[in-house]
Amino acid sequence: MPLRSLKTSTQVPLCISNEASAPLSSDSVVRLCLTGLRWLLQMGGCASVPDFVIHRARPLRIHMISLAVLVICHSIGSGVFAQKRRLPPGSHLAVVADERLAALRSTPEPTARLLRRLNRGHFISIRGASRNRDGLVFYHVVVTRRTSGWLQSEAVIASWRPGDDRRLARLIGGADEFDRIARARIFLDVFPRSLLRPQVLRMYGDAAEEAAAKLSREAERRFERRELPTEGAPEFSYYLNYTGLDRYNRQGVIFTFDRAAKKFHYNGAAWREIIQRYPNSPEAGEAHKRLEALGNVTMK
Repeated sequence: MPLRSLKTSTQVPLCISNEASAPLSSDSVVRLCLTGLRWLLQMGGCASVPDFVIHRARPLRIHMISLAVLVICHSIGSGVFAQKRRLPPGSHLAVVADERLAALRSTPEPTARLLRRLNRGHFISIRGASRNRDGLVFYHVVVTRRTSGWLQSEAVIASWRPGDDRRLARLIGGADEFDRIARARIFLDVFPRSLLRPQVLRMYGDAAEEAAAKLSREAERRFERRELPTEGAPEFSYYLNYTGLDRYNRQGVIFTFDRAAKKFHYNGAAWREIIQRYPNSPEAGEAHKRLEALGNVTMK
Protein backbone atom coordinates (compact mmCIF):
# COMPACT_ATOMS: atom_id res chain seq x y z
CA MET A 1 0.00 0.00 0.00
CA PRO A 2 1.53 3.44 -0.92
CA LEU A 3 2.45 5.52 2.08
CA ARG A 4 0.58 8.46 0.58
CA SER A 5 -2.69 6.64 1.21
CA LEU A 6 -2.01 6.38 4.95
CA LYS A 7 -3.49 9.75 5.84
CA THR A 8 -4.93 8.49 9.10
CA SER A 9 -3.85 5.95 11.64
CA THR A 10 -4.02 2.35 10.48
CA GLN A 11 -5.60 -0.24 12.74
CA VAL A 12 -4.35 -3.79 12.43
CA PRO A 13 -6.14 -6.51 14.43
CA LEU A 14 -3.34 -8.11 16.38
CA CYS A 15 -3.60 -9.59 19.85
CA ILE A 16 -1.39 -11.91 21.78
CA SER A 17 -3.42 -14.19 24.03
CA ASN A 18 -2.70 -17.18 26.23
CA GLU A 19 -5.36 -18.95 24.23
CA ALA A 20 -3.84 -19.70 20.85
CA SER A 21 -7.25 -19.88 19.18
CA ALA A 22 -8.84 -16.96 21.07
CA PRO A 23 -11.00 -14.80 18.76
CA LEU A 24 -10.01 -11.19 18.30
CA SER A 25 -12.38 -8.71 19.92
CA SER A 26 -13.22 -5.38 18.37
CA ASP A 27 -10.94 -3.50 20.75
CA SER A 28 -8.01 -5.93 20.42
CA VAL A 29 -6.03 -3.91 17.93
CA VAL A 30 -2.65 -2.38 17.46
CA ARG A 31 -2.89 1.12 16.12
CA LEU A 32 0.17 1.69 13.95
CA CYS A 33 0.60 5.45 13.88
CA LEU A 34 3.59 6.93 12.11
CA THR A 35 4.68 9.59 14.64
CA GLY A 36 8.35 9.92 14.14
CA LEU A 37 10.10 7.81 16.77
CA ARG A 38 7.22 7.68 19.28
CA TRP A 39 6.70 3.97 19.74
CA LEU A 40 4.09 1.48 20.67
CA LEU A 41 3.08 1.55 24.33
CA GLN A 42 2.33 -2.08 24.96
CA MET A 43 -0.51 -2.94 27.30
CA GLY A 44 -1.30 -6.64 27.76
CA GLY A 45 -0.34 -7.61 24.22
CA CYS A 46 -2.00 -4.63 22.50
CA ALA A 47 -0.79 -1.07 21.96
CA SER A 48 -1.84 2.39 20.88
CA VAL A 49 -0.03 5.61 19.90
CA PRO A 50 -1.35 8.99 18.69
CA ASP A 51 -2.46 9.72 15.12
CA PHE A 52 -0.18 11.02 12.43
CA VAL A 53 -0.71 13.28 9.46
CA ILE A 54 1.37 11.78 6.71
CA HIS A 55 2.06 14.93 4.70
CA ARG A 56 4.02 16.49 7.59
CA ALA A 57 6.67 13.76 7.70
CA ARG A 58 9.98 14.03 5.96
CA PRO A 59 10.70 11.34 3.33
CA LEU A 60 13.65 9.83 5.24
CA ARG A 61 11.62 9.60 8.44
CA ILE A 62 8.78 7.92 6.54
CA HIS A 63 11.07 5.19 5.23
CA MET A 64 12.63 4.60 8.64
CA ILE A 65 9.28 4.34 10.37
CA SER A 66 7.83 2.08 7.69
CA LEU A 67 10.71 -0.34 8.12
CA ALA A 68 10.28 -0.31 11.90
CA VAL A 69 6.55 -1.02 11.60
CA LEU A 70 7.28 -4.04 9.44
CA VAL A 71 9.79 -5.33 12.02
CA ILE A 72 7.25 -4.90 14.85
CA CYS A 73 4.50 -6.66 12.89
CA HIS A 74 6.86 -9.53 12.13
CA SER A 75 7.87 -9.83 15.80
CA ILE A 76 4.27 -9.83 17.03
CA GLY A 77 3.28 -12.36 14.38
CA SER A 78 6.17 -14.61 15.36
CA GLY A 79 4.99 -14.49 18.97
CA VAL A 80 1.50 -15.58 17.98
CA PHE A 81 2.78 -18.49 15.96
CA ALA A 82 5.13 -19.49 18.78
CA GLN A 83 2.18 -19.68 21.13
CA LYS A 84 0.26 -21.84 18.69
CA ARG A 85 3.14 -24.36 18.74
CA ARG A 86 2.81 -24.85 22.49
CA LEU A 87 0.00 -27.36 22.11
CA PRO A 88 1.00 -30.49 20.17
CA PRO A 89 -1.27 -31.74 17.39
CA GLY A 90 -3.96 -34.30 18.22
CA SER A 91 -6.41 -34.96 21.01
CA HIS A 92 -5.87 -36.74 24.37
CA LEU A 93 -3.70 -33.94 25.70
CA ALA A 94 -1.77 -34.45 28.91
CA VAL A 95 0.77 -32.39 30.86
CA VAL A 96 4.07 -33.39 32.44
CA ALA A 97 3.73 -33.30 36.23
CA ASP A 98 6.68 -35.43 37.38
CA GLU A 99 9.77 -34.24 35.52
CA ARG A 100 11.88 -36.96 37.16
CA LEU A 101 10.24 -39.52 34.86
CA ALA A 102 9.80 -37.26 31.85
CA ALA A 103 12.47 -38.80 29.60
CA LEU A 104 11.27 -39.05 26.01
CA ARG A 105 12.75 -42.25 24.57
CA SER A 106 12.97 -43.92 21.19
CA THR A 107 11.25 -47.16 22.35
CA PRO A 108 9.04 -48.09 25.35
CA GLU A 109 11.97 -49.06 27.55
CA PRO A 110 13.65 -47.10 30.38
CA THR A 111 17.05 -47.97 28.89
CA ALA A 112 16.19 -46.86 25.33
CA ARG A 113 17.92 -43.95 23.64
CA LEU A 114 17.01 -40.59 25.19
CA LEU A 115 15.50 -38.18 22.68
CA ARG A 116 14.98 -35.28 25.06
CA ARG A 117 14.04 -34.45 28.64
CA LEU A 118 10.67 -32.73 29.05
CA ASN A 119 10.13 -30.00 31.61
CA ARG A 120 7.32 -29.94 34.13
CA GLY A 121 4.23 -28.30 32.64
CA HIS A 122 5.04 -29.41 29.08
CA PHE A 123 1.99 -30.46 27.04
CA ILE A 124 2.03 -33.70 25.09
CA SER A 125 -0.51 -35.56 22.93
CA ILE A 126 -0.98 -39.28 23.61
CA ARG A 127 -1.31 -41.50 20.52
CA GLY A 128 -0.97 -45.00 22.00
CA ALA A 129 0.31 -47.12 24.88
CA SER A 130 2.53 -50.13 25.41
CA ARG A 131 3.41 -52.25 28.45
CA ASN A 132 6.94 -53.64 28.57
CA ARG A 133 8.12 -56.91 30.16
CA ASP A 134 8.74 -55.16 33.52
CA GLY A 135 5.13 -54.01 33.68
CA LEU A 136 5.89 -50.34 32.98
CA VAL A 137 3.34 -48.57 30.80
CA PHE A 138 4.73 -46.17 28.21
CA TYR A 139 2.73 -43.71 26.14
CA HIS A 140 3.53 -43.01 22.53
CA VAL A 141 3.38 -39.22 22.58
CA VAL A 142 3.71 -36.29 20.22
CA VAL A 143 5.59 -33.30 21.58
CA THR A 144 5.72 -31.17 18.42
CA ARG A 145 4.90 -31.81 14.79
CA ARG A 146 8.44 -33.10 14.32
CA THR A 147 9.08 -34.75 17.68
CA SER A 148 7.52 -37.89 19.08
CA GLY A 149 8.62 -40.78 21.26
CA TRP A 150 7.78 -42.90 24.29
CA LEU A 151 7.15 -41.50 27.76
CA GLN A 152 6.53 -43.36 31.02
CA SER A 153 2.86 -42.99 31.93
CA GLU A 154 3.48 -41.85 35.51
CA ALA A 155 5.25 -38.73 34.21
CA VAL A 156 2.01 -37.12 33.01
CA ILE A 157 -1.47 -36.30 34.26
CA ALA A 158 -4.66 -35.62 32.28
CA SER A 159 -8.13 -34.40 33.17
CA TRP A 160 -9.73 -37.23 31.16
CA ARG A 161 -7.78 -39.99 32.96
CA PRO A 162 -9.65 -41.23 36.10
CA GLY A 163 -7.85 -40.77 39.38
CA ASP A 164 -5.16 -38.42 38.08
CA ASP A 165 -6.28 -35.59 40.35
CA ARG A 166 -5.79 -37.80 43.40
CA ARG A 167 -2.42 -39.04 42.12
CA LEU A 168 -1.18 -35.50 41.53
CA ALA A 169 -2.42 -34.37 44.96
CA ARG A 170 -0.27 -37.10 46.54
CA LEU A 171 2.67 -35.99 44.42
CA ILE A 172 2.27 -32.41 45.65
CA GLY A 173 2.53 -33.47 49.29
CA GLY A 174 5.92 -35.11 48.84
CA ALA A 175 7.77 -32.19 47.27
CA ASP A 176 9.77 -29.20 48.54
CA GLU A 177 8.13 -25.78 48.66
CA PHE A 178 8.76 -24.71 45.07
CA ASP A 179 7.85 -28.11 43.62
CA ARG A 180 4.67 -28.09 45.69
CA ILE A 181 3.76 -24.69 44.27
CA ALA A 182 4.52 -25.69 40.67
CA ARG A 183 2.62 -28.98 40.86
CA ALA A 184 -0.28 -27.38 42.70
CA ARG A 185 -0.46 -24.76 39.95
CA ILE A 186 -0.75 -27.55 37.36
CA PHE A 187 -3.48 -29.19 39.45
CA LEU A 188 -5.48 -25.96 39.74
CA ASP A 189 -5.23 -25.38 35.99
CA VAL A 190 -6.04 -28.94 34.89
CA PHE A 191 -8.66 -29.95 37.49
CA PRO A 192 -10.94 -26.93 38.08
CA ARG A 193 -13.85 -29.12 39.31
CA SER A 194 -11.97 -31.68 41.41
CA LEU A 195 -13.26 -32.34 44.92
CA LEU A 196 -9.64 -32.10 46.06
CA ARG A 197 -9.28 -28.50 44.94
CA PRO A 198 -9.72 -26.93 48.43
CA GLN A 199 -6.99 -29.23 49.76
CA VAL A 200 -4.64 -28.29 46.93
CA LEU A 201 -5.38 -24.57 47.37
CA ARG A 202 -4.37 -24.89 51.02
CA MET A 203 -1.12 -26.67 50.06
CA TYR A 204 -0.43 -24.02 47.43
CA GLY A 205 -0.90 -21.17 49.91
CA ASP A 206 1.05 -22.86 52.70
CA ALA A 207 3.95 -23.60 50.35
CA ALA A 208 3.93 -19.96 49.21
CA GLU A 209 4.15 -18.68 52.80
CA GLU A 210 6.94 -21.18 53.48
CA ALA A 211 8.74 -19.86 50.41
CA ALA A 212 8.26 -16.29 51.66
CA ALA A 213 10.22 -17.05 54.84
CA LYS A 214 13.02 -18.64 52.83
CA LEU A 215 13.14 -15.74 50.36
CA SER A 216 13.24 -13.21 53.20
CA ARG A 217 16.40 -14.81 54.57
CA GLU A 218 18.01 -15.02 51.13
CA ALA A 219 17.20 -11.41 50.22
CA GLU A 220 18.47 -10.09 53.56
CA ARG A 221 21.79 -11.90 53.14
CA ARG A 222 22.15 -10.68 49.58
CA PHE A 223 21.42 -7.04 50.34
CA GLU A 224 23.75 -7.12 53.37
CA ARG A 225 26.61 -8.14 51.08
CA ARG A 226 25.69 -5.48 48.53
CA GLU A 227 24.86 -2.32 50.42
CA LEU A 228 21.83 -0.55 49.03
CA PRO A 229 22.26 3.08 47.93
CA THR A 230 21.02 5.68 50.39
CA GLU A 231 19.68 7.86 47.58
CA GLY A 232 17.44 7.01 44.67
CA ALA A 233 14.91 4.16 44.74
CA PRO A 234 13.36 3.35 48.15
CA GLU A 235 14.70 0.30 49.97
CA PHE A 236 11.47 -1.73 49.83
CA SER A 237 11.42 -1.53 46.02
CA TYR A 238 14.74 -3.39 45.88
CA TYR A 239 13.22 -6.20 47.92
CA LEU A 240 10.08 -6.39 45.77
CA ASN A 241 12.29 -6.58 42.67
CA TYR A 242 14.50 -9.31 44.15
CA THR A 243 15.24 -11.83 41.41
CA GLY A 244 14.49 -14.78 43.70
CA LEU A 245 10.79 -13.89 43.46
CA ASP A 246 10.65 -14.33 39.70
CA ARG A 247 10.09 -18.07 39.40
CA TYR A 248 7.35 -17.94 42.04
CA ASN A 249 5.65 -15.08 40.24
CA ARG A 250 5.57 -17.20 37.09
CA GLN A 251 3.59 -19.77 39.10
CA GLY A 252 1.01 -17.15 40.07
CA VAL A 253 2.37 -16.43 43.56
CA ILE A 254 2.33 -12.79 44.65
CA PHE A 255 4.26 -11.67 47.72
CA THR A 256 3.75 -8.64 49.93
CA PHE A 257 6.57 -7.04 51.92
CA ASP A 258 6.62 -6.04 55.58
CA ARG A 259 8.87 -2.97 55.49
CA ALA A 260 9.44 -2.83 59.25
CA ALA A 261 10.55 -6.45 59.60
CA LYS A 262 11.95 -6.67 56.06
CA LYS A 263 10.11 -9.91 55.40
CA PHE A 264 8.05 -11.27 52.52
CA HIS A 265 4.60 -12.80 52.99
CA TYR A 266 2.23 -14.55 50.61
CA ASN A 267 -0.71 -12.32 49.67
CA GLY A 268 -3.21 -15.07 50.57
CA ALA A 269 -5.13 -15.36 47.28
CA ALA A 270 -5.49 -19.17 47.54
CA TRP A 271 -6.83 -18.95 51.11
CA ARG A 272 -9.39 -16.34 50.05
CA GLU A 273 -10.53 -18.58 47.21
CA ILE A 274 -11.12 -21.40 49.69
CA ILE A 275 -13.33 -19.16 51.84
CA GLN A 276 -15.26 -17.75 48.89
CA ARG A 277 -15.81 -20.95 46.90
CA TYR A 278 -15.64 -23.68 49.56
CA PRO A 279 -16.88 -22.08 52.81
CA ASN A 280 -18.10 -25.43 54.20
CA SER A 281 -14.89 -27.35 53.51
CA PRO A 282 -12.53 -28.44 56.33
CA GLU A 283 -9.88 -26.19 54.80
CA ALA A 284 -12.00 -23.03 55.19
CA GLY A 285 -11.33 -22.78 58.95
CA GLU A 286 -7.59 -23.06 58.40
CA ALA A 287 -7.77 -20.47 55.64
CA HIS A 288 -9.49 -18.01 58.03
CA LYS A 289 -6.69 -18.49 60.58
CA ARG A 290 -3.97 -17.91 58.00
CA LEU A 291 -5.61 -14.77 56.65
CA GLU A 292 -6.08 -13.43 60.17
CA ALA A 293 -2.39 -13.98 60.88
CA LEU A 294 -1.50 -12.37 57.55
CA GLY A 295 -3.66 -9.34 58.40
CA ASN A 296 -1.91 -8.89 61.73
CA VAL A 297 1.45 -8.92 59.99
CA THR A 298 0.61 -6.54 57.15
CA MET A 299 -0.98 -4.00 59.56
CA LYS A 300 2.31 -3.36 61.30
